[in-house]
Amino acid sequence: MAFFIFVNMETTYLSTAYFPPIEYFYHILKSGKIVIDNWETYKKQTYRNRCTIYSEKGLMPLTIPVTKPQGNGTKTNKILIADIDKWKDNHWKTIETAYMNSPFFEYYNQEIYEEFIKQNKELTVFNHSLLKAILKLLEIDKQINFSETFIIPDTFPNDYRFIISPKESNNLIFDEYIQVFADRHGFIENMSILDLIFNLGPEAKYYLENLRKK
Repeated sequence: MAFFIFVNMETTYLSTAYFPPIEYFYHILKSGKIVIDNWETYKKQTYRNRCTIYSEKGLMPLTIPVTKPQGNGTKTNKILIADIDKWKDNHWKTIETAYMNSPFFEYYNQEIYEEFIKQNKELTVFNHSLLKAILKLLEIDKQINFSETFIIPDTFPNDYRFIISPKESNNLIFDEYIQVFADRHGFIENMSILDLIFNLGPEAKYYLENLRKK
């Protein structure tokens, strides 16, 4: 795999992410080039190892258990997935329960599941495998590149590594679409991309194309 850093106004910088939120794919779609920073010091409680789906109880976070071989200074590309608590079985059962009644679950779940069950020990490799599968389903033809070194914050425009976060507000307007449990909890914006794919199917890309900034 080749490694590049592209430096221009069309380049978007992202962190690795587990079934990323909708805004993550908006920025991929709108960018000329995408660079994922694998050399940052790993940040916990972020989308790097966490996604958020819409369950019958409302917003539901799913977190991959990880280990840091070099302690708190471990780089993201050195983070390992901990094989404990049958987390994959638990995550997929939760996803299945949340979306089995969505319009397009039966059409897309198998292809995603085949990537999900692969035995990748490195978090970044696992996330990238899922990202490629999702981009294929969305029919988004974008090359994902990886940095050779840590990218200093505030160096380039379009740096969303620390902006796309469960703790940060997004700057997009999300039009409502039908969600499985909306009758109980209303519309919840910016869920994992899984929510968009299982609910909108082939219209998911159109939805991303029509997102707009506040």
